[in-house]
Amino acid sequence: MDEKIIYAQKPQGDEPWDVAIIGSGPAGLTAAIYTTRGAASTIVFAGESWGGQLMLTTTVDNYPGFPDGIQGPELMQKIRSQAERFGTEIVDKNVTSVLFDKQPLEITVDGKVYLAKSVIISTGARTKWLEVPGEKKLIGRGVATCAPCDAPFYKDKKVAVVGGGDSAMTEALVLTKYASEVTLIHRRDQFRASAAMQEKVLNNPKIKILWNTEIVEIVGDSKVEKLLLKNTKDQTTSELVVNGVFIAIGHKPDSDLFKGPIDMDDRGYIKVINGTHTNLEGVFVAGEVHDTEYKQAISTAGFGCMAAMDALKFLDKATPSW
Repeated sequence: MDEKIIYAQKPQGDEPWDVAIIGSGPAGLTAAIYTTRGAASTIVFAGESWGGQLMLTTTVDNYPGFPDGIQGPELMQKIRSQAERFGTEIVDKNVTSVLFDKQPLEITVDGKVYLAKSVIISTGARTKWLEVPGEKKLIGRGVATCAPCDAPFYKDKKVAVVGGGDSAMTEALVLTKYASEVTLIHRRDQFRASAAMQEKVLNNPKIKILWNTEIVEIVGDSKVEKLLLKNTKDQTTSELVVNGVFIAIGHKPDSDLFKGPIDMDDRGYIKVINGTHTNLEGVFVAGEVHDTEYKQAISTAGFGCMAAMDALKFLDKATPSW
C-alpha cells in the first residue's frame, strides 16, 4: 500500500470537526474517503461492532473490482484502511446521544462531547432474525438475508425463504432463477405481501408454500443441512432438507438515536430531502438507514459518496457560526 497521504488535518483545541460520520459500513467509510480527500477534517464513530452487515458475510461476488470475489470482513477492512490513509480519525465506540439543534452540532461518545460542523448519519439497518438455535452460528454458511447477493451460490440446490411480506416474495422469486426448489415458510395461513407479488409467487412452479409453519432450529455443522419445523396449528414437527435458508422477516433501521429532531417515516427510516439532506441543516444521511429499496453494499457506498459531496458543498457555502 502507498504511504499515508493526509488530505485533512485534525481540528486544534476546541475547534469542531468539519464532518462527523456516525456509522462504519460501506456508506460511512466511503463518505469518509470523499470528505477527507475534499480536505475536510473527518471523524467516524464506528461503533463497538464496526463494519456493518458485511462483517457477517462470507464471499461477496458482486462488489466491483474483485473479479474472484472477496470476503465481507476483508472488503470492509480495505475500505477502512483507505479512509484512514487519507486522514480519517476512527473511534470504535458507540454514540450515546446527539444534539443537532444548534451549531456546532454535538455528539456524545463515552461521556465525551465532540463538536462538528456537519454530520452524516450512516447507521444502517438491522436484520430481524428468527433467534432460533443454529441461526447465528450458520450466518454466512447457508443462513442468508439477501437473495440478489447470494442466490448464484445456490444454483441447482434446495433453499428455503422465511417470511410473508413483499421482501420474502422478492427473495423467493430471485432464488427461482438459480435454485432447483424454493420452499417459502410462513407462520400464518395468508401472506401480507401485495396481491401482485403473491400472484407471482403462487403461480411459480418452483416455489412450494409451507403455511402455518415456523422454524425451531437450523441444523448443520459447518453449513446448513436441514431445518426443524413446527406447525403452528397442531404443533406437529417435521424436517426439511435444504442447502440454505434466507431470512426475510424484515429490517429495522438503526435510527432510534435520532428520533425527535430528525424526520422519519412510520418504520423509522430517515426521510431524505433533496439528495441526502435531512430536515436539519448540516445533517445528511446515507445508506440503509434511509434506503428502503436497494439495500446493496455498492448502493450504500454510492449513497456515502453522495452524502459526502453534499456535506462538502454545505461546508463551502455555510456562514461560519461555530
